[in-house]
Amino acid sequence: MIKFKKFKIEEVLQWQSQKEIDPLKINELTIKSDIKYPFYGQSTIDNGIISYLSLTESVLNNKLGKPTILIHSNNQNIVYLETPFYLKDGHGATSVLQSDNLNEKIALYIITCIKKVITKKFAYNEKATKSALKNTYIKLPVNNNNEIDYIYMENCIRKLEEKYIREFSVYLTASKLDNYKLSNKELELLTKKIVTKEYKLEKLFKAETGNVDLQQKDIDGKGEYFINSGIQNYGIKGKTTRKAKIFSDNTITIDFFGNAYYRPFKYKMATHNHVFSLSGDIIKNEKVGLYLVSQMSYFKQMFSYSNMATWNKIKGLSISLPVNSNGNINFDYMEEYINILEKLTIKDVVEWKNKIVTATKKCC
Repeated sequence: MIKFKKFKIEEVLQWQSQKEIDPLKINELTIKSDIKYPFYGQSTIDNGIISYLSLTESVLNNKLGKPTILIHSNNQNIVYLETPFYLKDGHGATSVLQSDNLNEKIALYIITCIKKVITKKFAYNEKATKSALKNTYIKLPVNNNNEIDYIYMENCIRKLEEKYIREFSVYLTASKLDNYKLSNKELELLTKKIVTKEYKLEKLFKAETGNVDLQQKDIDGKGEYFINSGIQNYGIKGKTTRKAKIFSDNTITIDFFGNAYYRPFKYKMATHNHVFSLSGDIIKNEKVGLYLVSQMSYFKQMFSYSNMATWNKIKGLSISLPVNSNGNINFDYMEEYINILEKLTIKDVVEWKNKIVTATKKCC
């Protein structure tokens, strides 16, 4: 039976020196190069990557591309990378950690152990500073010599990968997504010129808002999903049983930033952040809903904190929809088009899955 022992994080990982960049100085640091490296901030979105840049070597971290873990003090977000990178100035708020024992699987195991501890121990008002992290204990497996068992960690992650890859393979087969090659008909559809027509939102949808000012404290992990403004987790804040108006599934929400999302589930909404729900017969099914949302993507360029989206502002806006030879909305085209996008999107995932399976067979 495997044994576990507590270690300080500084006994497991070594803190590295780091070079941080003031975003206002990016232009003067930029060089001409075809090679771009990730520029990291402390955001939880896109794994913390703000953009990809080509900057002078003097501000480049991890030049050898060693396995590296980043821990952000403000939000306890943890990132794994194996590439050189740039780091946004955060007054040393990001810990850059390495170890000769690290590889991707071992790092994933250790990151999980760290996250279990620091998400409970730290918060925005009690940051995960470098000194605090160094003295934070995590529980790791040990071998018969009472030393950290890196082999166990690697095997543990590999077994989890195998388990979920099997489940994923079953899902792909059941949903008929394992065959991502486009048919001749689908290829023809992509190149075919379609006739479209502009439709104002007020002619297509009915808009509704919530009736209770739901708050973060109302989240209890049960009941219906709680929708708020923002792109993180598609505006889903959690679940709540607090009594409030319940909106139907197969609808669309738009927040004050102009972010539009299709909702295949029932939900409740906050009232203080101007989120509203759109319903209507035009939303025939999920694929049509996704197509409609794609045509609303330009809303994000129009609205912000200083100019919030409301139904009165957007109801007169138009979206372009395909029409058939009779001049009616072509729902068949919408569904077929989304099917094609799903295939193109799933291609990389299937190839990744096959790569993992092949690598696992070689290891075994």
